[in-house]
Amino acid sequence: MSFRDLRNFTEMMRALGYPRLISMENFRTPNFPLVAEILRWLVKRYDPSADMHPDIDTEQDRVIFIKSVAEFMATKAHIKLNTKKLYQSDGYAVKELLKATSILYNAMKTNVAQALEQPDNDTTENVSFDVSSKISDLKEARRLASEITTRGASLYDKLEKEVDLREERIMVLSRSLEINEVENGLHSSIKAVEAEIAKTMQMLDNVASDEANLEAKIEKKRSELERNHKRLSTLQSVRPAYMDEYEKLEEDLQKLYETYMIKFRNLTYLEQQQDEYYRVEQDKLEETEAALKLMAERIRSEERKQDQITPDDDQEDMFENWCIENLDQRKFGSKVPQKHKSKNVIKLRRQSLKRPDER
Repeated sequence: MSFRDLRNFTEMMRALGYPRLISMENFRTPNFPLVAEILRWLVKRYDPSADMHPDIDTEQDRVIFIKSVAEFMATKAHIKLNTKKLYQSDGYAVKELLKATSILYNAMKTNVAQALEQPDNDTTENVSFDVSSKISDLKEARRLASEITTRGASLYDKLEKEVDLREERIMVLSRSLEINEVENGLHSSIKAVEAEIAKTMQMLDNVASDEANLEAKIEKKRSELERNHKRLSTLQSVRPAYMDEYEKLEEDLQKLYETYMIKFRNLTYLEQQQDEYYRVEQDKLEETEAALKLMAERIRSEERKQDQITPDDDQEDMFENWCIENLDQRKFGSKVPQKHKSKNVIKLRRQSLKRPDER
């Protein structure tokens, strides 16, 4: 139930011309007389010649009245109403009443709109027809046409079966009922009900016994659980015989691991230092080779100049000695062995004695 539904229902009933003023407070509590009066008025609006059940004093009369209204709406207006909600006669019944009221209200609005669109005079004029505003009506007409076709087909199938069913119905109605057969049927029904009751009582007894068995099993499992807990606590409190040896070995393992880590770090550091030393020595060797190549090029250029100038032998010896000393100092440091120095002098002198083309 919602405030919007109540408001729409009261406004629709007022527009349809319901003689009584309906308030939204009328459906806060169940109000069956008002719902019955509204249903009678709606039925009369659909079919003025319709005959409804007049009494609503007893519970049986109310049920018959609701059923008759629901059947009328289903056959005449093709509206399916929920009889339980209608019988509640509260806000939930308003939703069911809106189904019938909305159709009448929409029909009234359509008639009013058509009356306003029609001209007062009878002269023929060009009337504008908007197809877009009638699309919903076309869809509804198409749906109703398909529904009529299906209902007609189902009705035709049922009417074909009416010939055989009529004979069986007449045969059953024409047969006279014998008291013995009725008594036998009643006795058999009573026995079947008694057997079902006995079976139900037996099932109830079995439920009680099953419950007792389950309680016994639960108690047994609970005692086993307590016993296992006690055993677990006992095992946790007892110290194993090999635990001392295990702890001692664990301490030794920890010491060995620390020693291993120290040695591993030292080894890694030494390997790093060794790689660094090799790299520095390689750089120095490359620098020395580059300096030697540069010195050799310089000596060759000086020799070419000397060949062109033809200097004296003393100056050549002094220049050769100076080159040898510089070369030996770069290669061996400040202290140069005498033996190595004499060998270089001899080598340079031999090269100077050769002809330029042999060099």
